[in-house]
Amino acid sequence: MTATWTLDSQVFKDNIKHVMQGQPVMAVVKNNAYHYGLDFAVEAFMSAGIDTFSTTVLHEAVRVRELAPDATVFLMNPSTEFDVLKANSIHMTLPSLDFYMTHQKDLAGINVHLEFENLLHRSGFKTFDEMKQVIELNQEQGEEHQMKIVGIWTHFGYADEFEVPDYDIEKEAWLNGLEDMLTLYHFDYIHAQNSASFVRDGLFDQHTHARPGIILYGSRPYSSLSTDVTVQSLTVSANVIQIRTLEAGESAGYSFAYTADKRSRIAVIDIGYGDGILRTRSKHDCVINGRRYPIRALMMSHLFVEVDEAVKPGDTVILYSNDIRIDEHTFKGVGANSEQLSALNHHSLKKEII
Repeated sequence: MTATWTLDSQVFKDNIKHVMQGQPVMAVVKNNAYHYGLDFAVEAFMSAGIDTFSTTVLHEAVRVRELAPDATVFLMNPSTEFDVLKANSIHMTLPSLDFYMTHQKDLAGINVHLEFENLLHRSGFKTFDEMKQVIELNQEQGEEHQMKIVGIWTHFGYADEFEVPDYDIEKEAWLNGLEDMLTLYHFDYIHAQNSASFVRDGLFDQHTHARPGIILYGSRPYSSLSTDVTVQSLTVSANVIQIRTLEAGESAGYSFAYTADKRSRIAVIDIGYGDGILRTRSKHDCVINGRRYPIRALMMSHLFVEVDEAVKPGDTVILYSNDIRIDEHTFKGVGANSEQLSALNHHSLKKEII
């Protein structure tokens, strides 16, 4: 018996169209497509009609190009591997005036999207005036020395926050600045909206694409959304390998991992933190035979779960599924959706795509 990471490919593909609602989407496939698998995800997105992708590392962008020769591939982090960018027709963010001045000659012929930093303050131009300056400097170059300014973008850091005004502030700053920029320059790609912004507001006027990530993979970006908004295609399961009875006061596991306060029936499960189950996740239930049972202890390769007489050795234990979702545990404080996904160990878990 082996703990298993299982992906239902048809549910995944159906969910893409359900989330898109016919709107143009730049699918975020960073970090191995949120650890769903880059090859699988790109092919699934293409089958749903998506032809525009973004990621944060160059080798992933190159792989997307191999998988999707006619797609637009956008690198959200800057790179100085300019020959690789050109050879693979990869678009790249331009993060600042300083970056342009430092690499002006090497940027010739590169497709770039100007990035506005907004309230996230992660990367990007501080002001739209700096963007205008770069456009002017670029136009002063001979055509063969110019970079190709084809896009403009930002990222909303507060779109999943409702008790503070920051999303409205960053949205207003972006939309006002964009309107001013569009009086001076035409952009083929205008994108700003992550999953939370997209489901809150729909695609903004004058924007060519939304840029959702986590919602395409089956998790809600904020808790007030109905679970119907996105469907989780991923199941993480394990197995009951033995049932132990502990008397009150008896302990099991390393260093008193669990001490029974009454006579208890404990199922030993073949999954643990070595397989990527977060310690905070182990404070909540799992599902066995359609019923929820409390996890009592977490070890590297095992869980202890308190069960009743209905549970037997060989029964399947569900840690994640559409009935006990990743986003459910996000809103319980286990960790971000992407954090829980990223933790899962694809070397020790058996991986199945059905």
